[in-house]
Amino acid sequence: MAKYPLAASMINQINRIDVISNNLANVNTVGFKQEGTAEGSFNYYMQRAQKEGFDPTKLNEVVNTIPKMDTKYINAELGPIVPTGNALDFSLTQSDTFFKVRDENTGNVVYTRDGSFKNLNGILVDSNGQPVLSNDDEPIAIEAGEDFEAQIAVVRINYDDLQKYKDNNFMAKNDQANILPIENNDGQFMQGSLEKSNVNSVSSMVALIDAHRRLEQAQKAIQSESEMNEVLVQKIGDTSR
Repeated sequence: MAKYPLAASMINQINRIDVISNNLANVNTVGFKQEGTAEGSFNYYMQRAQKEGFDPTKLNEVVNTIPKMDTKYINAELGPIVPTGNALDFSLTQSDTFFKVRDENTGNVVYTRDGSFKNLNGILVDSNGQPVLSNDDEPIAIEAGEDFEAQIAVVRINYDDLQKYKDNNFMAKNDQANILPIENNDGQFMQGSLEKSNVNSVSSMVALIDAHRRLEQAQKAIQSESEMNEVLVQKIGDTSR
């Protein structure tokens, strides 16, 4: 019976390792926001299941009390702002604001804090070649002598309304997401600089080592229990002869 909570603990640590490893892999990704994990008790899930008509057994209620991985959350803290001197680099000044770009595969508007823009055939695009949008959701043309910076849309969104998407972008979780367009982007970003990743490599490495150690401890505990059961079975077999 003890193997179940140990196995569940291993799953928690594997999930932690996945999240932390992804954070470390993006330590140099412009505008990247690290993720964290939170644990909740199994009883929370049991109560939710009961409301949905599931009838748990007494064994479920007694055994399944260990913490389970509850959710992932996004750390909204600003990353370091680094000057680049590039006129097409932009860093947002507020932690809850985003640029708008169009995902050319789906046609949907997605959001990013990566302001390393480029000039692609006279159109302002992000680092993945996708068009940066104005408040009217239109691509922004870069013409000599034109103040294209004023056309760059900036929107304010609560991170609770966002989920991570491919290419270091975010997308709204649903149609009810609170997305507030900012009509005048003056003061909302700094030109010639970029926001670096907010991943702390030192604390992330410490957390990764801790997750690996916890995983190994659970593995060793399961192995020890299996060995004790094997010895017990052998002794019972010997005494029954």
